[in-house]
Amino acid sequence: MNRLRWAVRRTSVIALVMTVQLAMPVSDGRAESDRCALASQHAGVSFPLDQVESAWSCRFRPIIGHYTTATKIGPMRTPLPEQIFLYLLDHPVMTAALVNRLDLGLYKAEQRGQQEFWATDGEGTEGIIHPVFQDRTTRLYYAHGSHDGRLLPKVTGQAVVLLRLHPVMDSRGIESIDSTLVAYLRLDNRVLSGLLSLLHPLIGNVMNRQLLKAFDAARLLGGAMREHPERVLFEATDPPALPDEEVAFLKAALVNLHNPTRSPSYTP
Repeated sequence: MNRLRWAVRRTSVIALVMTVQLAMPVSDGRAESDRCALASQHAGVSFPLDQVESAWSCRFRPIIGHYTTATKIGPMRTPLPEQIFLYLLDHPVMTAALVNRLDLGLYKAEQRGQQEFWATDGEGTEGIIHPVFQDRTTRLYYAHGSHDGRLLPKVTGQAVVLLRLHPVMDSRGIESIDSTLVAYLRLDNRVLSGLLSLLHPLIGNVMNRQLLKAFDAARLLGGAMREHPERVLFEATDPPALPDEEVAFLKAALVNLHNPTRSPSYTP
């Protein structure tokens, strides 16, 4: 009888331990999720930050909660249909190359693996950008990089960039995209971070403009596609030409913009 009781107790203890162990990862995951929860409203704009993975939420939180500068730009209107604009936005290497060739800026971008890309504005700002989340109307990015300009010594920092997209029809009946961008920048150097906060009207605006240039290339190229389609196609095919699939997209997109009745199909 004693052996039977001992066996029952031992089985109960083992079952209890296994139950606790199985529950621990769930509990820890929930605790981490709660600890890193982010507000959905930023500068009066709603973003689906509840859909961001907890690891990224925990990386976002200190930047948003203890930012050096925060800014909102937009809505900015780009005269492009939604599918074309999203293609430009999601192909930063191609977009940066064309902006550079069209003399709209000194942009450059390179793919670094499947989940990130390097970008520079050619004026002292460069960094690695990670697309974190995207759906039809939202893009969320994490960036870390540096700026070496005339007003400040070289500074490094991290940024969270929130981009909200809204398809509209403008007064001329042209399909367009209104984009609103909210960015939080946190410098790594605490002394410079404090200085920048104090001098925000002077220096902060410069830093924000430099940071946001990387996300403005699609808008610049969109305007050129509307106003100078022949030149855009020339720059895309002039040696060294862009990859065949990107040239094919541009050809179809330009026909769609300027001769919609005979527009070929294209896949964003």
